[in-house]
Amino acid sequence: MRQLLPVLASMLTLSSLDTPTMTIAATTPDLPRMLLVQKLNCNNPQTQTAINECTKLSYQNADKKLNQVYQQLLLTLERSRKQKLIAAQLAWIKFRDSNCEFERSRYEGGSIAPTIYFGCLEKTTKLRTQELQEYLKPDP
Repeated sequence: MRQLLPVLASMLTLSSLDTPTMTIAATTPDLPRMLLVQKLNCNNPQTQTAINECTKLSYQNADKKLNQVYQQLLLTLERSRKQKLIAAQLAWIKFRDSNCEFERSRYEGGSIAPTIYFGCLEKTTKLRTQELQEYLKPDP
């Protein structure tokens, strides 16, 4: 019975967790570790933590698309223009990150701050992707 109480207490505590991340909990030394994974539903996030994580994933997808378009554009440019694009892209990344840091600073310490930051990164990244796609279009 003494061994069962810590296990039950751990289960109750773990069942009340509402995070989208993986949690590993050691119950008692003589029992195996429990692995709990809650699937992240970005179609209907229910907590601020889930909203933050979904916003981050959405930004990461936008960043992947940007990098694909950027690499595609680099392949079409002669050497001198490649160097100019690389310099422009590095400057743009610094601007984007600084601008989004500023936007997030209004909510510093708040649980919504990551959503504001990643939302800004996503929006700005998508705009840059559109700009780079325009360079891929043939001249009229």
